[in-house]
Amino acid sequence: MKFLRDTWLVFQRQMQLLLRNPVWVAVGIIQPLFYLLLFAPLMKQALSAGGPMTDEQAYRIFVPGMLVMVALFSAFSGFGIIAELRAGVIERNRVTPVSRVALLLGRSLRDVVQLLFQAVLVTLLAVPFGLRVAVGDALLAYLLIGLMTLLLSSTGYALGLTLRSEDAMAPMLNTVIQPIMLLAGIFLPLTFAPQWLKNVANINPFKWATDGVRALFAGNPGDDAVWQALAILTPLTVLALVISSRTFAKSVR
Repeated sequence: MKFLRDTWLVFQRQMQLLLRNPVWVAVGIIQPLFYLLLFAPLMKQALSAGGPMTDEQAYRIFVPGMLVMVALFSAFSGFGIIAELRAGVIERNRVTPVSRVALLLGRSLRDVVQLLFQAVLVTLLAVPFGLRVAVGDALLAYLLIGLMTLLLSSTGYALGLTLRSEDAMAPMLNTVIQPIMLLAGIFLPLTFAPQWLKNVANINPFKWATDGVRALFAGNPGDDAVWQALAILTPLTVLALVISSRTFAKSVR
């Protein structure tokens, strides 16, 4: 019971800090809109090489990929924890009776809420462009995206506490995230990729997550890709939370 209360207190505090800086709201609206206006039409033309494609079909491929991309960037949350280390926030946490795990989970849940807000916003912005998705399918897709965010956010915090330097963390994340994005088929599905590239992509858990979200946006909640994504992301998220919680606990001990 104390753990849940501590998590809620940390989450509440982090949300207050987030809402005091409305810049992220504007960025959450403008950045996805740029992709919808300036990139999606190009992708429709590229995918039409395999046959005529409607606006609805194009955005059912593009929007899920963009949501996964935004979730992948939640790994950069570690930069925030480095700033807190430098400002002495983590040092002050050491004298509080708050659960060390709650200090991590509260922050990660804040990132999940922020990402889900952006996901809903992107989905709504895509509706005038032709996107159609059932509410139930969208909610299940948001569950997958939330799991990805929790996994990557907690991992980002652990990296930040371990590296303690933006100069070290930035190139490391860029080096890891870029191939993950390319091998997930975020913007262009890997349907027409050579077999060797498909084999390499199959070891990327976020490729399965992208396929699952796309299946849901296509109105196929019973597709194998959906349960496969859940089966892969759930244990990975639990493992990341356990490892990150131990890293956090050591840092504020």
